[in-house]
Amino acid sequence: MLASFEKSVSPDSSSERTECPDIPAAQAASTERGAMTRIIRAHAVIGSAVAATLLLASCSGGTADGGSVDDSGEKIELEMSWWGDDSRAALFGEVIDLFEAEHPNITVVQTPVGAPDDLFNRLATDFAGGGDTAPDVFALGGAKPQEYGELGALLDLSTVEEQLDYSQYPDFSLTNATVDDALYGLPTGGNATAAFVNLDVFAQAGVEPPSEGWTWGDLIDAAGEIGSAGLTNAAGQPIYGIDLRIGDVIGTYSGQVSELGMYDWDGQLGVTAEDIAGWYEIEQELSDGGGLPDPSVVTANWQLPPDQQPFTLGQAAITFGYSNLMSVYATAGENVQMMLPPSSTKTSGVALLPSAFWAINAATDHPQAAALLVDWFLNEPAAAELILDSRGVPFNPATLEVVSPLLSAPGQIAADYVDVVLDEGVVAPPQPAGGSIMNELSQRMESDVLFGRSTPDEAGKKWVDELGAALK
Repeated sequence: MLASFEKSVSPDSSSERTECPDIPAAQAASTERGAMTRIIRAHAVIGSAVAATLLLASCSGGTADGGSVDDSGEKIELEMSWWGDDSRAALFGEVIDLFEAEHPNITVVQTPVGAPDDLFNRLATDFAGGGDTAPDVFALGGAKPQEYGELGALLDLSTVEEQLDYSQYPDFSLTNATVDDALYGLPTGGNATAAFVNLDVFAQAGVEPPSEGWTWGDLIDAAGEIGSAGLTNAAGQPIYGIDLRIGDVIGTYSGQVSELGMYDWDGQLGVTAEDIAGWYEIEQELSDGGGLPDPSVVTANWQLPPDQQPFTLGQAAITFGYSNLMSVYATAGENVQMMLPPSSTKTSGVALLPSAFWAINAATDHPQAAALLVDWFLNEPAAAELILDSRGVPFNPATLEVVSPLLSAPGQIAADYVDVVLDEGVVAPPQPAGGSIMNELSQRMESDVLFGRSTPDEAGKKWVDELGAALK
């Protein structure tokens, strides 16, 4: 496998600005529109000098009255939900088996779902009814920690600090789950958006592979040439120029073309209708030039899990995704390369993002036991040895110390890529609570453009109008 990314995220590191629209600013961040907060150097967060001296905390498992969850004799049942494919469900099942062996009085009922929206739709219904039917522990992403934190649906983690240690997490990794100084979730790990390129497909098409510093024009040309070549994979399926899911790239593109990224420090839009129209113009050019498959294929692929996506099946030359998917995407061929996305500005737009958060239902009957379960998934060495980087590179330096020596070659490539982003990036304004409609809105406008129902300009204006209204 090949990694093709430079140590510098942009040619001019003094002016380089990597946006992170999904990570809220630290609460003490400046409200000045141009203010940016430099991410702490990786060595301060996960450096070997620190990690070597840190030991994973051994939780007391205490209850509210000072006793122990394990010693109480109470039989406890917890429900835990997350999204992902069958392999993630099997992996988490192993982690839970170890937890139940350590805590024999606690039984964990597993209710995994395929896609994030499946879980979010369930939670919306559960919390509309008061939260009693919601899982005790569940995964959240995007603006959901902010939304449910503001609603009072999530447990304030400061109330279970004896069972759940988050003292070693860097501040920037917690801000997306912090509301009014209260912490409502912990990140599973960090990811950064990347471009994935199948060099074998490029060779099959006789097209020169991209190099660092490539532009959107370069991508449009290469994808069009490959997608129009009539190639098929080993299974006889058509090969596309690019396998595209808009939610994996529009935040990065926004960071390239605007001052602050998708949002500003006041929780309002940081992009204009013209900025967003520019993205839909790229998609239209990709479609017109043969780089994209038929619009019906694009829209059908929105919710596919990574192992079923065209790129993974050897049906595309290029895709965008998060760095923790390198191990999955590497199965597409012998020569899969991960690199910074194209940019037609001096900015990469790439930022380090928490891949998901574990949160606890405020209505749970067993907050201490639920906290023990979250702590097990994030801080227990035996669990870390199983999970590795499948949920992102761990933010807890002690957990990372366990994981790093065990990473596969693709996993190490992804970890190195994250280190580049951590080294060079800055944190931009957060995704506000109303931003949860962004993915659905972006997909809807994408469909309208690709099917010819809207021009890019019309789609850009409607996108700004609808998301702007939601943020207000």
